[in-house]
Amino acid sequence: MDEHIYPSEKRCAEELAANTAAGRRWTPLKTIEDLKPKAQAAGLWNLFLPVDTAEASGYHGAGLTNQEYAPLAEIMGRVLWSSEVFNCSAPDTGNMETIARYGSEDIKATWLKPLLEGKFRSAFAMTEPDVASSDATNIETRIERHGDEYVINGRKWWTSGAMDPRCKVLITMGKTDPEAARHSQQSMVVVPADTPGVKIVRALNVFGYDDAPHGHAEVLFENVRVPASNILLGEGRGFEIAQGRLGPGRIHHCMRLIGLAERSLELMCKRAVSRVAFGKTLAQQTVTQERIAEARCKIDMARLLTLKAAWMMDTVGNKVARTEIAMIKVVAPRMACQVIDWAIQLHGGGGISDDFPLAFNYAQARTLRFADGPDEVHRNAIAKWELGKYAAPKAH
Repeated sequence: MDEHIYPSEKRCAEELAANTAAGRRWTPLKTIEDLKPKAQAAGLWNLFLPVDTAEASGYHGAGLTNQEYAPLAEIMGRVLWSSEVFNCSAPDTGNMETIARYGSEDIKATWLKPLLEGKFRSAFAMTEPDVASSDATNIETRIERHGDEYVINGRKWWTSGAMDPRCKVLITMGKTDPEAARHSQQSMVVVPADTPGVKIVRALNVFGYDDAPHGHAEVLFENVRVPASNILLGEGRGFEIAQGRLGPGRIHHCMRLIGLAERSLELMCKRAVSRVAFGKTLAQQTVTQERIAEARCKIDMARLLTLKAAWMMDTVGNKVARTEIAMIKVVAPRMACQVIDWAIQLHGGGGISDDFPLAFNYAQARTLRFADGPDEVHRNAIAKWELGKYAAPKAH
């Protein structure tokens, strides 16, 4: 990070600005591409792939547990684009884990291997504009079996990674049997991005940022045909896959957020000791000291809770750790939003400009109160599980 990432931040920003001015906003940044071979050569590649997933898939990452990877995700999270340098960025990490756990040998050979090698990127298509997707049973995209093919029709949005010109494959969730039990209606299929009928409708902005050159998109699927063998795990297993995919992803998101918050606190402290207002440095103002102290406490609490969740996932499994996973998904984004907001306030007008990374970081942190399930859904689940401890025993 010190040798390669931080010194490249300004160069990345300048390159993106130049690409935008030249009408090439969705062009991968050469600065990042040039760093990838260096990360690979140093053995800092595919750090995310859990030990059990690597063993099950026959493909190998760094051989780290979730608990061991978590601090690395935090460090990479200090610079939003740096995860890509190590082939550890979303949604590819989640997609690679999904294919590794649930894909056939052919799917793994065709899609997992080149993704692990960093030869192309991927997208995840789940959320839809026409329904409340926080309840994923509402998803309306149809995946219908026609002979030895599935035909897909539907509209997705916030399809992460779909704007990236290197995106070659989308993992797509839809209904294969609307008459089945509520959580057995959905399935996931692997859809090559160049399949006829896959149409990028538009890029989506987040608080004015389009996240180029990666981006999120609204995607239309019109009579998209894929081989029946492209289904993951089997019909009706979509929710099962989603839960397996989202557990590790939530750890990654939360630790990256903790890195963002830590970096924001660092910028806040440096600004506080260097600026004078009303005859005192900002660091001498009581309100600044209170916020710095609160930020320190909040970051460390969120980190410890996230590390506990990672440890439980490694030792007792995602299902047993579900409460802790839900808790960190509520705690970490809210903490990051608060800490970044305080840092923005201390930077004054500079904080809301692009001269500092704070405004962009806030947009990312606020978005993660929706991604992988909104706060409200996680809170409901946490309360239900907590109340379940006190439920009256069922009569026999």
